[in-house]
Amino acid sequence: MTTHTTFVPASVIKETAGLLTDHYAFPDTAVQLADLLHRRLAEGAYDTDDAAEFARRVTDDLQSANGDQHLSLKYHAEPVPPKQGEAALESIRRDFETSLGGAPRVELLGGGVAVLELAPMLFPLDWTADALSAALGLVSRAQALIIDLRANRGGDPDTVAFVCSHLLDERTHLNTMYWRDGERSEQSWSQPHVPGARFGGSKPLYLLTSGQTFSAAEELAYDLQQLGRADIVGESTRGGAHPRQGWTVHPHLEASIPTGRAINPVSGTNWEGVGVQPDVPCTAADALDRAHVLALARLEA
Repeated sequence: MTTHTTFVPASVIKETAGLLTDHYAFPDTAVQLADLLHRRLAEGAYDTDDAAEFARRVTDDLQSANGDQHLSLKYHAEPVPPKQGEAALESIRRDFETSLGGAPRVELLGGGVAVLELAPMLFPLDWTADALSAALGLVSRAQALIIDLRANRGGDPDTVAFVCSHLLDERTHLNTMYWRDGERSEQSWSQPHVPGARFGGSKPLYLLTSGQTFSAAEELAYDLQQLGRADIVGESTRGGAHPRQGWTVHPHLEASIPTGRAINPVSGTNWEGVGVQPDVPCTAADALDRAHVLALARLEA
């Protein structure tokens, strides 16, 4: 369906280019992309009255330099607030309310193996802490655990640390964010204590991934994989490691711009552009059955 809303491409491009040069984690690339946007505008590449199509064209150009999938111009069918970041929050609040707080499935399979699905996002911790505490506390009694991230498209790094805290025995350095200004870094650590019971750091743990697993969900898989805590079963993930912020540049358009980069303390790098590589490659559709078989074999051994 064609979507029409009044907007001025030149105005949106000017504002988006300015945000790029002011905030993008890679300043040199930001200048190149800002020049590209202005050049493409002058060429008529953005001549359309369809805001969704306009957003697709701009996003294609934004991602042309380095394939950064967090860098985009997002179209929202419903008008979004002008305040920075509120566009994304309005969108994900609806998903939160319809997914039991981001833990839509808890199930006990045969042999004492539990499955916990975290989807469609790892929501902000002040929203989801109660739901995740309940779900993680419930599966803490299982003999082995499978966490399903196949439909998870990202979320909050603080929530990643919260989940990891239930799956490790002691406070552990998980990740470090390096910000655009080059003077600030922010370490992420698991918590030494959690509300209620924890699954802990010794029982078998498997994480399921797909080609759609993205962003913070990738961090959860990557952090635990690099620590040797979990086996990843499924497909390579999408490959987005740069934390983003959002700016509303039009009532229906949000500029999503990464403002930093993640560096893992074990690997010294991240999953940007390459994705998290599974320890046990298989199709996403087969991943749950495959992980269950692996868990049963390990428990039997």
